[in-house]
Amino acid sequence: MVFNRGPRAFIYESFQIIRKLATYGHPFQSITHSAVDTISLKIAILTTLQRCLATFLAQVYLEVNKFGELLIADPDKSLLPLLAAIDNLFCKLEASISHPSEIYNLNNDSLSMGSGNSCALLFEKLPNMEHVETHWTDTEIRDSTSLIHQNLQRLDSYLSFMLSSCQKPNRMTLYWLRYTCGAVGLSACSFWVLRHSSLMGSSDIDNWIRTAKESTTAFWEEHVELPLISIRDELFETFRKRHKGVMEMEEVQLTANSLHRMLLAFSEQTKGQKLPENLTDQEMMEIVMSRYEKEVMHPLQNLIGGELARAMLIQIQKLKLDLETAMLELDQILKANEINFAVLAALPAFFISIILLYLVRTWVLQDKGEEGRGRVARIRRRLLLVEVEEWIMQFQVSTEQGMEEDAAWIFGMMIYSLDLLCKAVEKNAKETHEWPRLRQDIIKLMKTEVQIDHKLAVISRMGRMYDCLLPYSKQR
Repeated sequence: MVFNRGPRAFIYESFQIIRKLATYGHPFQSITHSAVDTISLKIAILTTLQRCLATFLAQVYLEVNKFGELLIADPDKSLLPLLAAIDNLFCKLEASISHPSEIYNLNNDSLSMGSGNSCALLFEKLPNMEHVETHWTDTEIRDSTSLIHQNLQRLDSYLSFMLSSCQKPNRMTLYWLRYTCGAVGLSACSFWVLRHSSLMGSSDIDNWIRTAKESTTAFWEEHVELPLISIRDELFETFRKRHKGVMEMEEVQLTANSLHRMLLAFSEQTKGQKLPENLTDQEMMEIVMSRYEKEVMHPLQNLIGGELARAMLIQIQKLKLDLETAMLELDQILKANEINFAVLAALPAFFISIILLYLVRTWVLQDKGEEGRGRVARIRRRLLLVEVEEWIMQFQVSTEQGMEEDAAWIFGMMIYSLDLLCKAVEKNAKETHEWPRLRQDIIKLMKTEVQIDHKLAVISRMGRMYDCLLPYSKQR
């Protein structure tokens, strides 16, 4: 009430607080009562508007529904009574919307609407209503239709004024104090900058900019650019040095062939016969180890005159082959890490692609409002369906209790909710070719001759069968 209604209300409420303090009153209690009265008045006005408009909508729908088939069969006789009925409904709406004069003081910027200073809702009356049974010319029919359109425009202007008076203040009004402080701070900052600029003969700003530039450049080169270049050079130098492996396959094969010849010669000499060609190195190594175990029994004697030294050299050759094989496998593992470095370098691009795909998906789904394709849009459409079901049940209760006025505005709210549901599902239902059948179900819910139980069954079927109204988890 003090800070969020603009500078004029701020000055007025501040004056009232000071006056209450001077007279030993309770200023904050007075502000609280004023806020409660204002909110209560606006809620009452909006509630009355809702009831009047819903009742008017229901009555217009019933009249059009009553004369609909007659207009197709005999338009000359049915159009005039329909125009007369709609004109009568406008008169009833004009009489039902009667707000106290305080509403016109809620918005001091909107005291007039149309011509003059009156904000009252006044509709134009159709002429010659006492001669409805007579034949009207085409010009009179067009003038009457145009007059009804003008009344709708007057109603729209009146509602715009009422809503502007009752709605929440705009962002500029709500945060005017912040904006004012920001403007004052920006002005002071601009004056300070101007004072130290070259326009006033000072070189302070130029010196500060040069110092900041040098510091930023030095920080970038020392802590970002040079470390990155060092890492890059080290990686590429490592890759260049490792392009030629530590151990080549040809060297390992030479060692293996040499060991095979040594094992074959030692085994043939030990056995005293030529061995078969399919004998493996492992089998020949067993022969060598068996001979080695016998020679070790007398190491000094067999070292000089036996085969102990030769068996030891063969084992050293075998150890060399195992070592070279392990080094070859290690070299292959190191070369395989080049792929890991490449994958690591591609991770930023991968994350950027994921973000772009998410943005594209959000744009395609158009999850804003009830007409979108995403989860939020589906939830809103299903809530509209629940709202329609709630209005239908309230209409049934009001009808059974004989409350005709309540039933009329509840029926109007049901039509309004069905209109919102129709607009929300039309686009998606057309894409899945469900729109013709879904449209028939929506029209069926608006018919007064359809039983309430049948309408509730239709709503239950709509929530289960149509793709645009299914829950998000089931649709996936």
